[in-house]
Amino acid sequence: MKWIKQEESYRIPVKSWCADIEPGALQQAANLALHPALAHHVALMPDCHQGYGMPIGGVVAARDAVIPSAVGVDIGCGMTAVETDVPAERLADMRFRRAIQEKFKERIPVGEGVSHDRPQNWEGFESYLEEYGKTADFANTLDRRNLGTLGGGNHFIEIQKSDAGKVWLMIHSGSRNLGKRIEEFYHNKARKLNERYHVKLADPELAFLPIQEEAGHNYFRDMLFALRYARENRRRMMNIMKSTFLEFVPETAFLREIDIHHNYAAFEEHFGEKLCIHRKGATSAKSGELGIIPGSMGTASYIVRGLGNPESFMSCSHGAGRRMSRIAACTGLSAEECNRAMAGIVCERWKPYRKHGKAKGVLDLSEAPQAYKAIDEVIAAELDLIEPQVRLTPLAVLKG
Repeated sequence: MKWIKQEESYRIPVKSWCADIEPGALQQAANLALHPALAHHVALMPDCHQGYGMPIGGVVAARDAVIPSAVGVDIGCGMTAVETDVPAERLADMRFRRAIQEKFKERIPVGEGVSHDRPQNWEGFESYLEEYGKTADFANTLDRRNLGTLGGGNHFIEIQKSDAGKVWLMIHSGSRNLGKRIEEFYHNKARKLNERYHVKLADPELAFLPIQEEAGHNYFRDMLFALRYARENRRRMMNIMKSTFLEFVPETAFLREIDIHHNYAAFEEHFGEKLCIHRKGATSAKSGELGIIPGSMGTASYIVRGLGNPESFMSCSHGAGRRMSRIAACTGLSAEECNRAMAGIVCERWKPYRKHGKAKGVLDLSEAPQAYKAIDEVIAAELDLIEPQVRLTPLAVLKG
């Protein structure tokens, strides 16, 4: 832990593993420290940066309440990593790696708003609708078409190599548009409920739902549905990656698979009581639990083992964390320096930056390595939370 802050006005202290936090994220942490439904303290992970309402890379504990914005819009966003027995030398030829990457892109819909031509079948849709009926248009046609697709932004597919010289496959994706609609639907309910009862909040974005209220119960139920959807989404993409990889390297054996969420809430036992732990851009790191902490598209990722530190609510970072906003990266970085950072890694060319569908005349460098914090520094800042197990470096990167 780097520091603890307890102002006189705070209800609970802020405990941080991030040494230097941008002013916006620090103000959001202060708003959380005033929140009437939160307990014990606010925990900030070393990848902490400003989000909507609550910092990304934050962990909070609520008593009998849920805060939709403290989970976020990409409910169930997370990681899947698969270890193979293939020596990295087998993929030494960049043309060979590019051929595999292109086949991944051909078979997995990639990009913001890109989905399957037809709705996908999954028993999860039917079981949800059968039990709960059609609630707020969840499990709709778009959700069925999005199942098994990567999405855009910082979502990615990678081929990596471990320091031991073995190939790994990795995916970062979540619940797509489903999670966004669930968050927005229940956040609006929370705001109206808090206004009705004259609840004072430092930021209305932190509106909460008592779990005993019907809306609170339903949010938690629908959030769990989004988590199942997100995991199934990653599973389907990883199955395609594995079958495709086998076509290129038939002798491949897949040794182990790790799958985790980093945007979710869960009822857990901490400090002798049952609390609703919200992890927004944070990963569970219970004692002995395996996790994945990815870096940027040009830097290392880590397989880690949790140490179960109670001060972080047994959590750790979910990645490197941004150090530059998307617009700042696109306008402040050059394609040349970003290309140098990606030397030796198969990746696509930088595309025009688009906001609201309109090109801005600059390249989209928002996911370049320079836009993120140094992953090794992030890992070093949380060695009381996790123990690094495997270091992975990218061989081929396919961004959303």
